[in-house]
Amino acid sequence: MLQEDLDLQMDIAKEGMAQALDHLNKELSHVKAGKASPAMVDGLKVAYYGTPTLLSQVANVTTSDAKTLVIQPWEKNMLGPIEKSIFEANLGVTPMNDGEVIRLVIPPLTEERRKELGKRVKHLGEEAKIGLRTVRQKAMDAIKKAIKDGFPEDTGKRLETKVQDMLNDYTKKIDQMVESREKDIMTV
Repeated sequence: MLQEDLDLQMDIAKEGMAQALDHLNKELSHVKAGKASPAMVDGLKVAYYGTPTLLSQVANVTTSDAKTLVIQPWEKNMLGPIEKSIFEANLGVTPMNDGEVIRLVIPPLTEERRKELGKRVKHLGEEAKIGLRTVRQKAMDAIKKAIKDGFPEDTGKRLETKVQDMLNDYTKKIDQMVESREKDIMTV
C-alpha cells in the first residue's frame, strides 16, 4: 500500500514539475522581444455581437515579417471591435486599420526596455523554480511520512534522491529557457 502511494506521489511530483515548465513557457511567449508573434494577442477578447470572444475565433492572425502582425477578420464589420480591444489591451502598439486588415507594427526595443524585459524573464524563471521547490517539498513530506509509517528507510532515501535529481533536471531546463529568452531579447 505504501509503495503504491509513493509511486503515485512521484508521478504527481513529475507532473507538477512539468506543469511549472509549461506555465513558464507560456508566460515567456507573452514577453514581447521586439518581434511580431501571434502569441502577443493570444487571449485577447473581442466583442463579437456583444459576446466576449477570443480574437483567434473571429480573425486570422499572422506575421507578414519580423516586425508586423496582420489580423484579418472573417467579417469586415469586426475591424472596429478588434481595433478597440487592441487599444484596451494596452499592448504598446497602435493598430493600423486599412479597411481590410489590421496591422500591428512592433517598434524596435530601446536598451532600457530590453533590460526591463530581461528582468521580467528572470523573475518568471524564479517563480517557476519556486513552483518546482513546492512540488519537491510535498513529495519529500510524503516520503518522510511513509518512512514513519514503516516504509524502508533506504528505499525512502533513494526516492528522496530521485525527487532531488528530478528537481535539478527541471531547474536546468528552466535556466536554459530563461537564458535563451534573455539572449533573444537582448539581440538587437
